[in-house]
Amino acid sequence: MPTVRANGIDIYYERRGTGPRLLYFQGSGQTLAKSGVMVDGFAKEFEVVAYDQRGLGMTEIPPGPYEMSDYAADAAALLDTLGWESCRAVGTSFGGMVAQEFAVTWHERVERLALVCTSPGGAFASYPLHTLADLPPEEAKALGPKLLDGRFTPEYLAEHDDARALVEMITTMQGAPVDDETRRGELAQLDARSRLDVLDRLERITCPTLVAAGRYDHIAPPENAEKIAALVPHADLRFYEGGHIFFLQDPQAIPDVMEFLAAE
Repeated sequence: MPTVRANGIDIYYERRGTGPRLLYFQGSGQTLAKSGVMVDGFAKEFEVVAYDQRGLGMTEIPPGPYEMSDYAADAAALLDTLGWESCRAVGTSFGGMVAQEFAVTWHERVERLALVCTSPGGAFASYPLHTLADLPPEEAKALGPKLLDGRFTPEYLAEHDDARALVEMITTMQGAPVDDETRRGELAQLDARSRLDVLDRLERITCPTLVAAGRYDHIAPPENAEKIAALVPHADLRFYEGGHIFFLQDPQAIPDVMEFLAAE
């Protein structure tokens, strides 16, 4: 299993496919064990490097707290270890936050950038997921689907089998029991996420950038994507039919992201 020592921690990563080099940043709580299908999709067109972020999966869970700059520095150190001076990059949700932090800090290393269902923080922060743990379990369970997609009321889900199946799949993944150490890493990630703010640095991103968002996303609302696109030079803003998981809802989303990242 490929594990490297980078930025002071052991980072587990996987390298798949051939083509232009692509660094894939995963979302909140996501690991390669859970999201390998997404990586496989990108590996059809790219040489993809994806990794378990600090505190998650098979990567080390160092003492916290973590900052967004730590996650970005992990990515830079991983690229150094692999000998990649630059690459294309895509980040979904929390991964898009890390990708922004990485791109504003090491803009010369990013050739093309896709930011998917994400936020820049500050006054345009994503929904504070760390607060869900403070809600009564039934209230949190009821709120979850509407955060994913604002249309997902009980009535809507009762009438749309495909939407209900998506919610059930995600609920099952998120509801899997974890040990205390794994939970510590997940909570440290949510804590770091709550402090993201790249608003005054987005102008540093110099590469062509795609900002992709779901029209009904209540975790990373459309106005957050609009703000990113307004502040990033050369940004292309596109909206899709769906919510925070629009790339599973709108069949045009993933092909668009792939085409954008593959362009010269």
